Amino acid sequence: MQATIVSLLSITAVAYVGLGLLLYATQRSILFYPTPDVGGYGAETLRIDSAGETLKVLRLNGGRARAILYFGGNAENVAANAPEFERMFDDATLYLVNYRGYGGSSGAPTEQALYADAAAVFDHLAARHRNVAVIGRSLGAAVASYVASVRSVDRLVLVTPPDSIENVAAHHYPFYPISLLLKDKFRTIDHVDAIAAPTLIIMAENDRIIPRDNTEALIAAFGDHELTTATLPRTDHNTIDNSPTYAKLLEEFL
Repeated sequence: MQATIVSLLSITAVAYVGLGLLLYATQRSILFYPTPDVGGYGAETLRIDSAGETLKVLRLNGGRARAILYFGGNAENVAANAPEFERMFDDATLYLVNYRGYGGSSGAPTEQALYADAAAVFDHLAARHRNVAVIGRSLGAAVASYVASVRSVDRLVLVTPPDSIENVAAHHYPFYPISLLLKDKFRTIDHVDAIAAPTLIIMAENDRIIPRDNTEALIAAFGDHELTTATLPRTDHNTIDNSPTYAKLLEEFL
């Protein structure tokens, strides 16, 4: 009996360690889902250099004085936003960023690379527009919040934002020391104190990807910052933009 228990414990330990090693080795393929290089729905294509890589950025409504910069989710084809965004923001030039390794951009995504690229794209736009507002969705909310913490952003919108990818991963993998294993932690909450721009946070009522507690922790961190929040009923992480209220919130805030 004792030998059986020891054997079961040994098998469990090996399985635990093995799965942990697998998670560590494959974590970036779990976090990042690069999208293929597809058509831009009629958008112009810009090529912006950043730290030896070339980013494919889609531009809509060229020639407007103000700009809106968009960072999408970890598996999002940002080009799919083009028709709706072009209609919603006809008074602004829109820029949709393909992360490294996504949609025709070169390189491979990492947290620090995405931050550096985002700042480079913002600087490119700031030299050409009187002000630049930034939208970030899901993983893109961490990228957008970073930009707003190191650059003078006109307005900031965070859609289904995490307080950190580290905490979200800990929720989904509670039996592992995620803080020790994770390479790309995307701690959105660490950027809050340096953000000066008026901010809008939009949440989905039934979000199963970013737990509500994580977003609420981020909201609490903003304190008395100029912050507007909204929860869209009967939506989840991937359907939040199907709500007519989503477009209305963006149009009114931006």
